[in-house]
Amino acid sequence: MRLVNIGFGNMVSSERIVAVVSPESAPIKRMIQDVREKGLLIDASFGRSTRAVLVMDSGNVILSALTPEALTARISNTNEEGTANG
Repeated sequence: MRLVNIGFGNMVSSERIVAVVSPESAPIKRMIQDVREKGLLIDASFGRSTRAVLVMDSGNVILSALTPEALTARISNTNEEGTANG
């Protein structure tokens, strides 16, 4: 299992991430609200503005204060390290 830092010391398994998207569009805002009502939302933004939304294969949605670009760079680095070392 490869963990990736999503900000403020929070880590998630890079293999379980389905998508990293911006929270600006109306469909994503609706998805966040639906998941919040189901109790599957994890807010890892620590009160800061949400810049990225991580959709997990478990149905959970994670909010992060990092940009989608920063997160995808971290995920790519984690995956490259995993293939190089293992």
